[in-house]
Amino acid sequence: MAQWTASGIRVSGIASAVPERTLGTAELAAQFGADQAQKIVESVGVQMRRVISNETCASDLCFAAAEQLLADLKWERDSIDALIVVTQTPDYVLPATSCSLHGRLGLGKQCLAFDVNLGCSGYVYGLGLASRLVGAGNVRRALLLVGDTITRIVCKEDRSSAPLFGDAGTATALEFDASAPDMTFDMGTDGNGAEHLIVPAGAFRQPHTDSTAVCTERENGNVRSDEHLFMSGAEVFMFTLAEVPGVVKRTLAAAGWTMESTDAVVLHQANAFMLGHLRKRLKIPEGKLPVALSDYGNTSSASIPLAITHTWAERPFDRATKLVLGGFGVGWSWAGAAVVCDEKTVLSKLIIVPDASQNVGPIARPTAEAA
Repeated sequence: MAQWTASGIRVSGIASAVPERTLGTAELAAQFGADQAQKIVESVGVQMRRVISNETCASDLCFAAAEQLLADLKWERDSIDALIVVTQTPDYVLPATSCSLHGRLGLGKQCLAFDVNLGCSGYVYGLGLASRLVGAGNVRRALLLVGDTITRIVCKEDRSSAPLFGDAGTATALEFDASAPDMTFDMGTDGNGAEHLIVPAGAFRQPHTDSTAVCTERENGNVRSDEHLFMSGAEVFMFTLAEVPGVVKRTLAAAGWTMESTDAVVLHQANAFMLGHLRKRLKIPEGKLPVALSDYGNTSSASIPLAITHTWAERPFDRATKLVLGGFGVGWSWAGAAVVCDEKTVLSKLIIVPDASQNVGPIARPTAEAA
């Protein structure tokens, strides 16, 4: 495992953006039948999902969150020295989405920018990377943009995944502050689990063909193509219970905190069933485990910052608040962090992004003639 403490870095603000379009239990019932829809809602805890259509990308949601956060913080664009984008649903094969967003946001040429391809552990991984950059001394301010549009890679007929996922984009601002409390990180990987949460085809190991795009009936009557997300729910559940409690306990121990002294444990919002098991396994007191997925669905890499802005929207931090963050999923990968937010931490109001075709980046789509 990789474990370290970062000093002198403040979480200055967090913002979240979600699509305007929603799907609820009525749509589930129309698609899968009323009885099946009710079972799905009860097991996963999702009453409504925020979803996008083919015109909007994760970058558009992250851009909206970043614009709002920068305005709320009153940060000058050229004061940002690093931009990290964490997403599994990039705009293009190349260039990196971070480069496109760098241009859209009007950041300075001295700002480094790169992408990280991680899912549900990605937000905490991104925090860890940003803390290393700021802690090195030359980066004074960093912007971490994290988001996914998983509904774009899920087959709408797949009962095992379609009712679960939603889309979101987030922005987190970090800056050097010698007086800021320490952050502690604990991360790990088990690549032997890669096959259990995967989009098998469409990239370079198994390129797109006519047959990889054909939807067929799979296990338990689920329907999807090889270019859609496959998720083995049983394997994900076993992995989560095997690894996540240890991540949280090690993070607490490394930070010198206890569950009693911690204000909240903000875990990846996988589903209500899984969060309930983790709460019992870790003996998390009532009220210390935020659950926000009912209103958004499982938003993959964005779920932790979205849960923070949702939970504290009406009661922003008015004192030093100890948060243990836990991300886990695709890879397998996992990451824990002990972070303190306080009255200086800005939480922007939730941004609702209309689903419109003009939400494309500055790189024009090629015409048939140009292509």
